[in-house]
Amino acid sequence: MILFLDSRIFNEIPPLRAMWAPVGQQAQVPIVAARATRVLTGVLNIKTSTWLSAVSDQFKQADFQWVLRLIRARWRGWHIVLFLDRHPAHRAKRSRQLARHLGIQLRWLPTACPELNPVDHLWRHVTQDILANEPTPHLDVAIHRAEQYIASLPPRQRLRKAGVLTHAFWLARFVH
Repeated sequence: MILFLDSRIFNEIPPLRAMWAPVGQQAQVPIVAARATRVLTGVLNIKTSTWLSAVSDQFKQADFQWVLRLIRARWRGWHIVLFLDRHPAHRAKRSRQLARHLGIQLRWLPTACPELNPVDHLWRHVTQDILANEPTPHLDVAIHRAEQYIASLPPRQRLRKAGVLTHAFWLARFVH
């Protein structure tokens, strides 16, 4: 089973993609002093489109190890190959040991190549289509909306938005 993992940091100051204002007037953009963040981690099965998500206040070694346990609990008995970036929490010795103990093979994606990770493509749709242009959303509501959006996508559409169904996808021979 081939899985991809990626995490996205969400904060109370969302990306402002576009804003309307009357011609000749400056748009008013509220600025908040809040600095709260949450990390949404997503795991995508590129064959079945099965989605697993986990929310944490930060993303450290213990948080990643918790996600590894969730992965093993979701896909019991399967041989798992997990593609992920080189985040320090992923590369930590204890994380690698736990993955080995759980029977999860970790495969590192090249540095600075987000286009190789389908989960990164899903995050782009979330930030551009679902969470953009809200002045000051409540952080937990925004995370819930992001999770709901991806979870509610029909399986084929989730794979399409992730870029997995294109013949240019670098692991297309394992999917098609």
